[in-house]
Amino acid sequence: QVHLVESGGGLVQAGGSLRLSCAASGSIFSINTMGWYRQVSGKQRELVAKITSGGRSVYADSVWDRFTISRDNAKNTMYLQMNSLKPEDTGVYYCTASVTGANYWGQGTQVTVSS
Repeated sequence: QVHLVESGGGLVQAGGSLRLSCAASGSIFSINTMGWYRQVSGKQRELVAKITSGGRSVYADSVWDRFTISRDNAKNTMYLQMNSLKPEDTGVYYCTASVTGANYWGQGTQVTVSS
């Protein structure tokens, strides 16, 4: 079992920045890829960025030049630095961790970008 807790969401004006954190606990040694997804009410959850245990990262086309995903294995924490935020970045951001045979999700943190 892996337990994930997100933090760092909030309200920010367009052009501003936020840093999300995802703290992992439990069977953390088994975690492979971690990632961030976001969901807007009425729409499907979509991938924002993901990072492997070796540090390779993948980004959605809409964020690759503004967001940076990172992972501190010593602190069992993953981050998402979000710069130049746009109103369309608004949503609930979920942290996810994959292990062999299962995926775990955090409870989500709300990000609201005002125009």
